[in-house]
Amino acid sequence: MTPNEFGANPSFFDLVRGMGTDPLRSPAASQAESPTHLPPHGTTVVALQFDGGVVMAGDRRAVEGYAIADERMEKVFPADEHSVVGIAGVAAQAVELVRLFQTELEHYEKVEGDTLSLEGKANRLGQMIRGSLPLVMQGLVVVPIYGGFDTRRGEGRLFRYDAIGGRYDEADYNATGSGSRDAKASLKKRWRPGMARQEAVEAAVESLLDASEADTATGGPDPVRGIFPSVHLVTAQGVDEVPPEEVRTAFEAVLARREGAS
Repeated sequence: MTPNEFGANPSFFDLVRGMGTDPLRSPAASQAESPTHLPPHGTTVVALQFDGGVVMAGDRRAVEGYAIADERMEKVFPADEHSVVGIAGVAAQAVELVRLFQTELEHYEKVEGDTLSLEGKANRLGQMIRGSLPLVMQGLVVVPIYGGFDTRRGEGRLFRYDAIGGRYDEADYNATGSGSRDAKASLKKRWRPGMARQEAVEAAVESLLDASEADTATGGPDPVRGIFPSVHLVTAQGVDEVPPEEVRTAFEAVLARREGAS
C-alpha cells in the first residue's frame, strides 16, 4: 500500500486553498491599507555555487521606509534537508511564505512517501509566489531566492524568481533585494568555477559588505555588537549554518585583503 493510496492531496498549499482559506493571507495585508504605515522590509540576500554545493547569505537589517526596524533579522532559512530559501521584501509576508513552503515540502513527503526533486521544489515555490499575486498588487512584494544540493545530479543549483512567480535557473551566483545590483557586481568579480568553501564564504560576505556601502537598506557587519551576515551551506551532507566565528574570520580576511591592496 502506497502512502497516497487514499488520494490525499500531496500539496498542502492547494489543500488549504481548496478549503476556501488563503494560506498567504498575512497581517501585513491589512497594514498596506494605511498609507502612513510601512511594514518592515528585509533587504539583501546572495547565493553562489562552490565546489560541493551552494552558499547562501543574508544581511541582518530590516527597514521601515527610511528607518531601521531590526538589525538582527534572519533572512536565510532551511527549506528542508537539502535546500535553503532566502527572503527579500515585506518581512512578515516573506516569513509566512517560508513557513508555508517548509510545511508544503513536509506534507508532500508524508503523503507521497518520497521527496520532490530539487526542480520540483523550485517549481512549487514559484507556484506559491504566483498564488500571492493579490498581495503583490497591494504592494506586498516578496522575491525569494532558492538553492540546494540536487542529489540526483550531484551538484548545487540556484533558482531566482520574479514578483509574480516566474522561475529562472541561475548557474553560478545571484542576489535579491534592494542591494542586489551591487552584490551581484561584487560576485561577478569574485566568483569562479570550483571555489573552495572558505573562498565562497568570503565572496558572499564581501558582496554583502559592498552592497551595504552603496545601499542604506542593507546592513553591514558590526564587529562591535557581533552582528554579521547569516551564512548557510548546502552540500550532499545537508544544510549547515556557518558559525558566527567563521563569518567574522571571513570578514576580517576581506578587510585585510583590502588594506593590503591600498
